[in-house]
Amino acid sequence: MRGEASVKPDKTQASADALLLLENQLCFPLYAAARKITGLYTPLLKPLGLTYTQYLVFLVLWEKDGISIGELGGRLFLDSGTLTPLIRKLEARGLIERRRSREDERIVLISLTEEGRALREKARKIPVKIASCVPLSPEDAADFYRLLYRILEAD
Repeated sequence: MRGEASVKPDKTQASADALLLLENQLCFPLYAAARKITGLYTPLLKPLGLTYTQYLVFLVLWEKDGISIGELGGRLFLDSGTLTPLIRKLEARGLIERRRSREDERIVLISLTEEGRALREKARKIPVKIASCVPLSPEDAADFYRLLYRILEAD
């Protein structure tokens, strides 16, 4: 059949196109779910005067006070460029204090003030309230947690 173009779908092209569909992106539901869950924290943290990222800093410090900025960044998967302005704001509010390590003055240690420690009691109910808003069984939540950390800890 002369003059007719033979158009066969290229399977390689179709596969590549399918990879670009939003519904095939693992990153999208992960991103959207993270935004949704993080948004649930906003009304709970507002009375404490904290942002979600500041709250994460306190979770680490309530667990282990007096840690270095490097250790804090490692726990939160944040770099010092992100942490430094956050730490300065919390210090200006009198919730934490920074000091240089006596062993190595290149290391800056972060410690809670009395006011920072007092926030813990005010935040005590937040995890339970958030858990009640997330439609996962305890088993599903544990599996999801494990899978997320597999991604975070991959080299």
